[in-house]
Amino acid sequence: MTRAFLIVLDSVGLGGAPDASAFFNGDVPDTGANTLAHIAQACAAGKAEEGRSGPLHLPNLDALGLGAAMGVATSDPAPNLAAAPRGLYGAAAEVSQGKDTPSGHWELAGVPVPWDWGYFPKTEPSFPQEIMDLTASLCGAGGTLANCHASGTQVINDFGAEHVKTGWPICYTSVDSVMQIAAHEEHFGLERLLKLCEDLAPTLHAMKIGRVIARPFVGNEVDGFSRTLNRHDYAIAPPAPTICDWAHDAGRKVYAVGKIGDIFSMQGIDEVRKGADVTLFDHLCDVMDEAAEGSFTFANFVEFDSLYGHRRDVSGYARHLEWFDAQIPRLMARARAGDLILFTADHGNDPTWVGTDHTREMVPVIGHGVGPRAIGKVAFVDVAASIAAHLDLENPGPGTSFL
Repeated sequence: MTRAFLIVLDSVGLGGAPDASAFFNGDVPDTGANTLAHIAQACAAGKAEEGRSGPLHLPNLDALGLGAAMGVATSDPAPNLAAAPRGLYGAAAEVSQGKDTPSGHWELAGVPVPWDWGYFPKTEPSFPQEIMDLTASLCGAGGTLANCHASGTQVINDFGAEHVKTGWPICYTSVDSVMQIAAHEEHFGLERLLKLCEDLAPTLHAMKIGRVIARPFVGNEVDGFSRTLNRHDYAIAPPAPTICDWAHDAGRKVYAVGKIGDIFSMQGIDEVRKGADVTLFDHLCDVMDEAAEGSFTFANFVEFDSLYGHRRDVSGYARHLEWFDAQIPRLMARARAGDLILFTADHGNDPTWVGTDHTREMVPVIGHGVGPRAIGKVAFVDVAASIAAHLDLENPGPGTSFL
């Protein structure tokens, strides 16, 4: 029996999505967005020099097949990504009508989203008054703040001081199907914030809003406010069993690293390890040391997306890619004979693109454990089918194994 590891580099897209013209940042369609290629081009042109320098340097991912996967998705040039692949490589396209976190992860796990997500308009106010009244009532506050589309870091700068004075939660959204609530861990209380989001989630889920996210922060008006690592997502449950359930129901241990537990509402998951990306890599290495034969590990590294993609920080995104690549030998040193390790993404978030939203792109599928193998263009659901085949699990989903 063997083990499987699915590692999501959140938002590291390859461009080339066949339906990109149907998805937008503002009024601009995502046609032509390409997260990885545009970062590589910026690095090669000397336009990503903050905290790093020179061409994008990803020798380990490229050796597995990252550059070759780019060639499957698009003809866009990706400087310094031209190694002969030593692993499995291809590119995957999504069919769910969303370029958000749940859509991408659920589909990678074998379950396309069967409904259209609900969204809040980019107006002020963004939320219906009845949602604001319910939010205030559930936490015993006299009202709410913000009620708009906003950046998570900017909104606490704009409303943090007023929040501390009034005790009113800060409510905001984005182009994703989400309601986010920010509150001070000390003045409002972390447990109070988490309970508010948990109590509010069923109402939002009935509206097909994908997530209610608790966004705790600390600090003060003089020194500034900053978010903590105690974020928690209250996500709508997947509409059908996923690869996590398939493995769990077969008696296999299922590990979640990062926000995977939140995304799947803990369905089919035995153990969760959380933290910042640097800590998460340590957790992933620990799991690789500990995981039993037949187990499945699902990991997400969110900071590509949250810290650099949405903020359109090309240098930061490149730095994080290079940091992640430098960690790959730690994983390979822990791999056992028969292990399957797949690296992929859930959507794009081109930091050179207009706006601040995700971008509709194909994603890489590269892997260790089956030798050099070109898989061409595949579907997101084929990832789950392939893991099921590797672990000798029944596959009740729509995907086909590429192994």
